[in-house]
Amino acid sequence: QVQLVESGGGLVQPGGSLRLSCAASGFTLDYYAIGWFRQAPGKEREGVSCISSFDGSTYYADSVKGRFTISRDNAKNTVYLQMNSLKPEDTAVYYCATRTLMWDCSHYDSPSNMNYWGKGTLVTVSS
Repeated sequence: QVQLVESGGGLVQPGGSLRLSCAASGFTLDYYAIGWFRQAPGKEREGVSCISSFDGSTYYADSVKGRFTISRDNAKNTVYLQMNSLKPEDTAVYYCATRTLMWDCSHYDSPSNMNYWGKGTLVTVSS
């Protein structure tokens, strides 16, 4: 059974940094592309970033490009999202997700394409 667990969220001031982790169990992360998504109160869930299993290609939403970096450590079965220069509009619950046989990020733009989700970790950016 696929299980994803996010951690690393918390309260940070604007301009600060956080590193989120997505730990996988029940499957080997090597063969899966993993996406990061976020959802603010009253907002639709949106794609933030994705990293493929096939070639390690990375993708970022325009709103976070240049500030966030996604990476993976297959030996630890973990994907990370380094978030720098955080803004109040980054405040949201952040989720990692994948789907059956998702080896690249072709479908990450739509959260509805994912069928395995973590429970999320809350990031609050505020003074």
